[in-house]
Amino acid sequence: TITEIKSKWGEVLEARGKIGNPKTVEKIFTKIKERFGKLDILVSNAALGTFSPALDIDDEAWDLAMEVNAKAYLRCVQKAKDMMPSGSKIVAITSLGSQRYIKGYASIAVSKAALETLTRYLAVELAPRGINANTVCGGFIDTEALRGLPDFESLKQQVITRTPGERLGRPEDIADVVAFLCSEDSRWITGQTIIVDGGFSLT
Repeated sequence: TITEIKSKWGEVLEARGKIGNPKTVEKIFTKIKERFGKLDILVSNAALGTFSPALDIDDEAWDLAMEVNAKAYLRCVQKAKDMMPSGSKIVAITSLGSQRYIKGYASIAVSKAALETLTRYLAVELAPRGINANTVCGGFIDTEALRGLPDFESLKQQVITRTPGERLGRPEDIADVVAFLCSEDSRWITGQTIIVDGGFSLT
């Protein structure tokens, strides 16, 4: 991925670490400020959690999902806001589990729902700075994360049957919407959760 970005757009700053750790967030944004001085776009795509029924979630699993999926997002925005000029964009990635039941997905789903609500608050508070904040809620996208769900093959067939387009979503289906929300064309859209699921949620 880094090689691809370099070949198309040039300079890349790589910063690795556990995003749920506040020190990692501090390190990342210090590096960004030192190298570039500003940040125009922030996309939060972190996701981590364990699969289990809601009634079986322990404190460790709950805290892990909230720390990585919701709290890290807030920390990133808090660090980014002062280096983001007017016209900047923030996009967070969530999933349909935030809005409907998906077996075994409880801890991740709740953290993603928190992220969607947080984005609405951020949109209002960042509006005077000219910064837009939105959420892209992906449906069933054919990724390694989806394949890790319990009973994936059965779920896959159910989703394809219910989706008007009769297929799973692809990563580029999400990426194209994110790209739009990061463009000037989305200037009057903020605080929204855009569902990208091929119509699955309509059936």
